[in-house]
Amino acid sequence: MIISDDAGYHDFGFQGSRTMKTPHLDELAAQSVVFRQAYVSAAVCGPSRAGLFTGKYQQRFGFEENNVPGYMSASGLTGEDMGLPLTETTVADHLKGLGYATALFGKWHQGDGDRFHPTRRGFDTFYGMRTGARSYFSYSEEELAQRKNERMERGFGHFVEHQGYLTDVLAAETNAFMEQSVKDGKPFFTTLSFTAVHAPMEAKLDDLAAFPHLTEPRKTLAAMNLAMDRAVGSVMSKLDALHIAQNTLVVFMNDNGGPTDQNASNNYPLSGTKATHLEGGIRVPMLMRWPQQISMGKTYRFPVSSLDLFPTFVAAAGGDIAEMKELDGVDLMPFVQQESQLRPHQTLYWKKENRAAIRDIDWKVIRYPDRVPELYDLSTDVSESHDVAAQHPQIVNKLLKRLFAWELTLERPLWQLKREFEGSAIQRMDEFRNHTPDKSMN
Repeated sequence: MIISDDAGYHDFGFQGSRTMKTPHLDELAAQSVVFRQAYVSAAVCGPSRAGLFTGKYQQRFGFEENNVPGYMSASGLTGEDMGLPLTETTVADHLKGLGYATALFGKWHQGDGDRFHPTRRGFDTFYGMRTGARSYFSYSEEELAQRKNERMERGFGHFVEHQGYLTDVLAAETNAFMEQSVKDGKPFFTTLSFTAVHAPMEAKLDDLAAFPHLTEPRKTLAAMNLAMDRAVGSVMSKLDALHIAQNTLVVFMNDNGGPTDQNASNNYPLSGTKATHLEGGIRVPMLMRWPQQISMGKTYRFPVSSLDLFPTFVAAAGGDIAEMKELDGVDLMPFVQQESQLRPHQTLYWKKENRAAIRDIDWKVIRYPDRVPELYDLSTDVSESHDVAAQHPQIVNKLLKRLFAWELTLERPLWQLKREFEGSAIQRMDEFRNHTPDKSMN
């Protein structure tokens, strides 16, 4: 499982970009099923990953807000208390139970407290940071004194800074783990959780030199993207060298929409950005390759969700997902293998405090806290440029009732953001409501 962080929907060659250089990911896409309507369950990092790792809407267990320390809670929680609840089992827990060696390299962002640590949530091996972002270069001792929550950690409690560029290091760690697993004769599940291309915007000089025609900040973004692409190529080459590529399931996806204001990402043709429920905040690039099981070079056009990866991985490993009635995701294999012509999901939901959205078939309603809802027909208006709520009030009412019914099944948020953070997100929605995506950045 390879996760990019804050990448733009359009910012890959296989997504149509003529600016970004992503030859290794483009090659992977040519060998994969390319999902054209892949969604994450949240428009920001922490909740999105909580849904991915559990196969459940994270709002069902109270992980509705981002878990960054410094956000306040009405119940008096501190940053150490915020994380993936211990009541939840992860996909790594299940695969470990099926005899798999499990590892996570890079970003965790599911709780800084010791009890939420990856090695206590199903991962045998961990090298990364508990928090959500950090420098791509190693910190000095003086810097570490001010940034303790951003320290690189090997296993549990052994903090050691990396040497070199972080994106390269995470790929090297992944390769070493895969090689050792093969030597040990064990199947493996590894999550390569890049921080790229999340801020801070830091790139290697050689990678910057590859884009002399670009200006900042797109130049640095392109260089960071190139480094990530090279790292993915390194992992794919290692699978070939270990002679296991044919029977290894590989998934690449982004964790949420690109934050166009923070890293100059491009979500064309989608409107919206990270932290919004417009398509640009929740629809992401996604690839799936499994040569022995899936025909290469296919495009899958029905909506799928990151929630589907839990049951897909467990079923692929021989687990019995029929017993897992609590999952909201589905095994994607019957769909990508064309055994089923049905949609994996008729309805998908998103919610963060008073803001929410529902997609039913191709109709999508976005609910705001301060105005009337909007309705879009995604079959003809993927850019969400034409609000048709006034023309179809019955559809709006029907979907809002369905959304309300779903919300009644959820837990209260375990913590909440400070009001200024939620207000900022609403302002972003305003900025993109009538936005026509800019082709000039392609």
